[in-house]
Amino acid sequence: MEQQNSHPTSSLIPQIRRDIIRMVAAAKSGHPGGSLSSTDFLTVLYAEFLQQNPRTWRRDGKDMDVFFLSIGHITPLYYSLLARMGYFPTEELATFRKLGSRLQGHPSIEYALPGVHVASGSLGQGLSVACGAALGKRLNKDPHNVYVLLGDGECEEGQVWEAALFAAHNKLNNLTAITDWNRQQIDGPVNRVAGLGDLVAKWESFGWTVLECDGHNLDGIREAYKKSLEPRNTPMMILMHTHMGQGVDFMTGTHAWHGKAPSAEDEARALSQLPETLGDF
Repeated sequence: MEQQNSHPTSSLIPQIRRDIIRMVAAAKSGHPGGSLSSTDFLTVLYAEFLQQNPRTWRRDGKDMDVFFLSIGHITPLYYSLLARMGYFPTEELATFRKLGSRLQGHPSIEYALPGVHVASGSLGQGLSVACGAALGKRLNKDPHNVYVLLGDGECEEGQVWEAALFAAHNKLNNLTAITDWNRQQIDGPVNRVAGLGDLVAKWESFGWTVLECDGHNLDGIREAYKKSLEPRNTPMMILMHTHMGQGVDFMTGTHAWHGKAPSAEDEARALSQLPETLGDF
């Protein structure tokens, strides 16, 4: 595994949550809820498992693991994580959502931001892109893996299930998909909008190996990623049980903060619950 960052995961996580709050508050726009719910498991992936080095990163993903952010609106987390891992200076986080910034509200390739392989945010498309990348690696005899993060609300999109069929049919065993199963989306609880039912049974019925995990338990997250690296003949889905807004008490478990920026008072209250471990940008 390529060592990317000397900071332990336990120090990165609270700092990234601080970055999320500060970025969205400064921009007066953004998506804190899902960013906070995905922070623990995505930080573990990047800091401890993803075979990718910011010093040698290339957009075509050749000879490295590749990660795609299908749930593209959680860029506050994505950008903070990339910056803290060394893909670009942390000071650039202060430009989030500003005109001309490389850090747009959804990932963009217009300015060739290191770490971002494709533009994303039109929900439902990321798994298809990941399938293509995984098949390409197999054809090129590249032994590295492909990861993609979906949202549970995003899984109401039909294209997700078309891609799921394709991945299983082609036995893409180098593909690991992750779902942030926080049960909230912009219009309310997922089960009230277009309930997904039993996601475990659904993915298994499509021919995937499925793992369930507490998405806020670091040891459990590590075990899930380790299992995803064991030999198999199917694509894998890791269903991360999480809470939207995790880490900030008044944001936790509600869709109200899906796409709402905190006021100055909200920001101060949130930051008081998140220790500054690595220094604010």
